[in-house]
Parts: sequence; C-alpha cells; structure tokens
Amino acid sequence: MNTENPTLDVLQSAQTDLNRFECVRQIVARQGNSPSRLIPILREIQSIFHYLPEDLLEFAAHLLQIPPARVYGVATFYTHFSLEPKGRHVIHVCDGTACHVKRSEALIHAMRKRLNLKPGQKTTDDMAFTLETVSCLGACGLAPVIVVDGTPHGMMTPESCVELIDRILEEEQTESPAQAEPAHATDNI
Repeated sequence: MNTENPTLDVLQSAQTDLNRFECVRQIVARQGNSPSRLIPILREIQSIFHYLPEDLLEFAAHLLQIPPARVYGVATFYTHFSLEPKGRHVIHVCDGTACHVKRSEALIHAMRKRLNLKPGQKTTDDMAFTLETVSCLGACGLAPVIVVDGTPHGMMTPESCVELIDRILEEEQTESPAQAEPAHATDNI
C-alpha cells in the first residue's frame, strides 16, 4: 500500500476485494454452480487464500443460492478447512500414540521455539509458517512424523525439524521476488 496517497490505497484495496470475489465467482462457475459441489468449491477457495474468509463463504452461499449457515456448517465440520489464516508453509506434527512415545512433544517444542510462537499461537507473525498438531498421520512406522506442505518427513528429531525450517527459509530467500508468494492471492488464478 502507498501510505503517501490514501486515495490510491483505497482504490487498490477495493480492486483487491473485487479480485477476491471474482476469483470465487470463477471457482463456483467452474464447479457448475452446484450446491452439491460445495466441498470442492471450499477446497479450491482455501487452496488459493490459505483459509476460508467469512466474506467469501457468504458470497459463495449467495452464488450457490443456499443459506450461509449451510456453507459455514460444512466449513466448520471438516477439520481440513480453516477459518483462520494459515502461513505459506503448514507443518502438521503427529502426536498419535507411536509419535508421542517417540517424543513428538520435543519436536513441537523445538519448532515452536525456532518459529518464535507464543503460547496458543499457531501461525508466525510474518505468515510464513503454521504449526498444527494432529492426532495421527498414519505413518506410525516412521515415528515421530511431521508433514510439511503435504510432504511427510519421518524419524524426525528436534534438530532435524529446526534444520528443515531453516532450509525452507533459505530456499525462499534464494527465490527471485517474482517466484515468491504473489502480491495477491488472486494472482494464482
């Protein structure tokens, strides 16, 4: 945003909002404007915005001609969906029985410390990482296991978790600005 020109800031913000709504309109149209396609629609919205913003849920309900409560009910029923913004990189730490016995709590502690997460905080202030604990990832033979951006990493130690985070950060720094996260989530469509 250009803080020297408030009018330009307002116009840019309005354009961003229009782009967000147009993005959802395109998703719904691609899915055939069908309420039976609600879950794939929500998955696609979340893949672009990294969460399900309330205003976009209401807009999707309007487009699908269904009550917003139905959309919200689906979004809150499935644990895959998030109503809170997530970081560019999502880390799931398994804390199921096998992983817990193999000290998954130490992994969580090390990553929370490396990411400078306060108690109760899941996402870093710079929106780079979200750290979540899950009940089971179904990879007990590789315990303790984490999944980063959909890729499983087994037999992890606190040190290897911190090294993985550092490697991700280094890779991001070596990318050119054009390859990094788009300026607007709607630039992905």
